[in-house]
Amino acid sequence: MRKTLLATALGVALTGCAVGPVYQRPEVPVPAQWEVNIQQANDFANTTWWNQFRDPVLNQLIQTALQENKDVQIATARVEEYMGRYGVTRSAQFPQVGANAVGARTRNTENGDVTLGENPANSYQVDLDVSFELDLWGKLRSATEAARAQLLATEEAKRTVILTLISQVANSYVLLLDFDKQLAVTKATLQTRSESVRINGLRFKAGLIGELDYQQAVSEYQSAAVQVPRLERLIAQQENAISLLLGRNPGPIQRGVTLDQLGMPQAPAGLPSDVLERRPDIRQAEQQLIAANAQIGVAKAAFYPNISLTGLLGFASGDLSDLFEGPSRTWQFAGQLTQPIFTGGALTGQLQVAEAVQQETLLNYQQVIQKAFAEVNDSLIAVSKLQEQLQDNALQVKALQRTLDLATLRYQNGYSDYLTVVDAERNLYTAQLQYVQDQGALYTAVISLYAALGGGWVNEAEQMTASAPAAKVD
Repeated sequence: MRKTLLATALGVALTGCAVGPVYQRPEVPVPAQWEVNIQQANDFANTTWWNQFRDPVLNQLIQTALQENKDVQIATARVEEYMGRYGVTRSAQFPQVGANAVGARTRNTENGDVTLGENPANSYQVDLDVSFELDLWGKLRSATEAARAQLLATEEAKRTVILTLISQVANSYVLLLDFDKQLAVTKATLQTRSESVRINGLRFKAGLIGELDYQQAVSEYQSAAVQVPRLERLIAQQENAISLLLGRNPGPIQRGVTLDQLGMPQAPAGLPSDVLERRPDIRQAEQQLIAANAQIGVAKAAFYPNISLTGLLGFASGDLSDLFEGPSRTWQFAGQLTQPIFTGGALTGQLQVAEAVQQETLLNYQQVIQKAFAEVNDSLIAVSKLQEQLQDNALQVKALQRTLDLATLRYQNGYSDYLTVVDAERNLYTAQLQYVQDQGALYTAVISLYAALGGGWVNEAEQMTASAPAAKVD
């Protein structure tokens, strides 16, 4: 058994083979095709979609957020951190060279029967030391591969922050315009009901109607009036939320166009599955899987001998003038081999941890992909159905407006009571608010679709940040 182990170790040492597993991208069952060819999908996923809203204020808000948002700045700093970690880990594959110079003046005691030379005496020494670990089992290469993957995963995490930020700014701005329009609809309704209160008040004083009709008019006016401070509160809070996304203190937000004037980005009916490979969270999950796979190699290499070489070349002399003369030369070369024999199960435990982490990251990778397909599918359905819903809402608002006109005319001519007018006004106001909310929901669904796809637009957005270019690793 021992001979077999030594023979195996010797064979691996001579070939310099890594003992860890080679990474292969796992198979993940995905929908093969979603009815759109890959070129159309790439064109869709790569475009800077927020420009299609045709609102310069929104474009400026996104630009400001990319440059000043604290989460983006934190993510950028984290990339710099892992770039340094990668450099530290990779350096172990190369010889470590250092220099050391010492100069000293020493005086020894002259008491007692001691034969002394020159006292006090000078001594000088200059050394150049070199150390190098032979990476016979691929431990250092595996550790470097893991560090590189962790760096790339951190870069993808930064792109995920950018993707999320742009989506949040766009969604928050659309919601702000949604509240603005709801407030405008409420104020228009309030003005109409105010006129109704005035007219019914005059008719009540003239004895043409009873107090019930007048009080109903007042009640409907107040039901709309209470919505004004509520919406103004939501608007102010939404402006504060956008300010925080911009990396600013809470404050008012400038508007560009209205909700009705916003352009509508195009949304395809379907997409091929290959497009999702560019989502930063999927790329991040895969890099984490690569890192975990490489850590298995590090854990396995710990079972094998560790061989390191050291060398020392220097000069030592008691006189500075002849420090670099031939007789002053010193040198030493050494090789060291260490082999773990008994560790109480520590190495086995480390390998078990590495393999378990690899399984966890594999399952996480598969889960992220499945989640991505669900998000895209949900967004596609939402865009399609909200478009249909918005068309139906528009027809409903038109019909309810006509109903209110007829109910008012009948009431004024004494053919129906005021309750019919109240119901018609209430239904119209509710339908108008629902139409505005569905407008905002449609824009949100389109934004969510672009966010679910990721794509080339994330890289373009990254270039708009104030951070340094992405790290380049060997």
